[in-house]
Amino acid sequence: AVVVLEALPLTANGKLDRRALPAPEITSSGREPSTPREALLCALFAEVLGVERVGADDGFFDLGGDSIIAIQLVARARQAGVVFGPRDVFRHQSVRELAAVATDGQETAREPEGAGIGPLPATPIMAWLAERGGPIDGFNQTVVLRVPPGLGLDRLTVAVQAVLDCHDVLRLRVAGPGVSGLEVLARGSVRAAEQVRRVEVGGDPTGAVAGQVELLRCGLDPSAGKMVGVVWLDAGPEVSGRLVLTVHHLAVDGVSWRILLPDLFAAWEAAVQGKAPVLAPVPTSFRTWAHRLRDEARDRGEARDGGEARDGGEVRDGGGAHDRTAELDRWTEILDGPDPLVGSRPLDPRIDTVATLRSLRLTLPPGQAEPLLTSVPAAFHGRAGDVLLTGLALAVAHWRRKRGARGTSVLLDLEGHGREEIFPGVDLSRTVGWFTAMYPVRLDAGIGGWTDERAVTQAIKKVKEQLRAVPDPLGYGLLRHLDPVAGPELAGLPQPQIVFNYLGRVAVAEGDWNLVPAGFGGHDPGMPVAHALEINVTTHDRPDGPHLEAVWSWPEGVLTGAEVRDLAGTWSEALEGLAAHGRGGYTPSDLLVELDQNEIDRIQAAWEKR
Repeated sequence: AVVVLEALPLTANGKLDRRALPAPEITSSGREPSTPREALLCALFAEVLGVERVGADDGFFDLGGDSIIAIQLVARARQAGVVFGPRDVFRHQSVRELAAVATDGQETAREPEGAGIGPLPATPIMAWLAERGGPIDGFNQTVVLRVPPGLGLDRLTVAVQAVLDCHDVLRLRVAGPGVSGLEVLARGSVRAAEQVRRVEVGGDPTGAVAGQVELLRCGLDPSAGKMVGVVWLDAGPEVSGRLVLTVHHLAVDGVSWRILLPDLFAAWEAAVQGKAPVLAPVPTSFRTWAHRLRDEARDRGEARDGGEARDGGEVRDGGGAHDRTAELDRWTEILDGPDPLVGSRPLDPRIDTVATLRSLRLTLPPGQAEPLLTSVPAAFHGRAGDVLLTGLALAVAHWRRKRGARGTSVLLDLEGHGREEIFPGVDLSRTVGWFTAMYPVRLDAGIGGWTDERAVTQAIKKVKEQLRAVPDPLGYGLLRHLDPVAGPELAGLPQPQIVFNYLGRVAVAEGDWNLVPAGFGGHDPGMPVAHALEINVTTHDRPDGPHLEAVWSWPEGVLTGAEVRDLAGTWSEALEGLAAHGRGGYTPSDLLVELDQNEIDRIQAAWEKR
């Protein structure tokens, strides 16, 4: 990007002040759409990415898109009669390319009425929660919205009821210990009037939010099917109130909120107009997805054992199916390697509980965040996560060396959205539930640091390729938690001490029905901590640009605040170096021909000398 300045900002020592440089504005390629489908996709790109204009040759990820926003794009397009999947967005990133592969009409048929109701097998992430142990009744996600003064308790209750009836998993009941005895209750069995409360507050409602969040957490009761709690903080007829929504984590994840909140608003608007809310149908239920995952794990186990796989009573050849146990060697290779102790001691589930967690919040302003999300990953034909994880790998290795450890590889758990396109005919673009896929990666960005152009460029390329070489994230969960043979084998290997979760971009704006960043935890105090260090990163798109916020959490007694502040500061410094020195270029996964990185770099260098 070329930005014209009257003068370059300088530090007190007369050097270039990189922090004071303005973030370049992302501009459109300019080419107008040439077909109605291209015009529609240009409009949808702009809508979900929050940019003013998109040209036909603009790339989705170059403009700041991520995998979660890609799911939103798929859902909006299907509502408009244009069909493609999230995988298509990755393969065909520009409007022009995507328009060429998209189809008209409804590609995915809706499942039979009532398919989402009844017994539900535990998914891999649910099994992970059960293995974690401890109390889970209050394990939740909570969001806070600014809402108009005249929200109306009756209208809100009608809207919540419509959402409860539309999204089956919100009526989940946990009848047995842990996560056993899962069952989705019938529509109408959960009454919104019992879940929604109005609380009068005087003046600014902000101060009342924290107390209500805790009350909602304590009010959840999975054994009774009470998975949702809603409180309207009514600040009077002249002041916008707050709407606090808490959903048990077994029934929701970060992507689900991007479905639930628009549905809640649409249902409330219908109630305001005196109409019965009618929400868009859900093509594939969470229950269907859970059964498909269980069958996938079972069938692959039978195929591994040389038997025949069964599905719905029909016998099919298991040997012709993809055997996920072929991935076992790769997962074993990732886990079975050096991983120096992160803290002063290993985690102890008896004492390292959520009650002992401490947190640190680090925010990068738009001038630093914007290039990390757009121009830098675009230069490497990658995504924002490639850059953020390169910075983390460099920072952890550097931090460990200062503490006397050796080596440069870093073992991490990553959290993905889990809505992978692995089954034909399954459409999860409007499905609410806990889909998260947690899987290990081993990253090695080298020892070159982040102040040299060549070292930075090679580090990003290395990490990008290491991430592309990771097997299907869902496969790890299936093997680790649903396969009785592979599960114990993987459980016996070293487990990552650090977990990293990039939650994508969230719009934060003034005005009613907009999110208010809250930052409230959603755990029972007695739940054991799963990782020595947890890093949750979110991009908050504000009027002045994107703010990249990282929340670092650790149990007191394993790490100190000073140690985490040092590591977080090192990560921030590394990211600044990546933005300043990353030159860009291609890597083997970008090409259709087999070339290694050295061959690609030589060709690129020769081309640039022409």
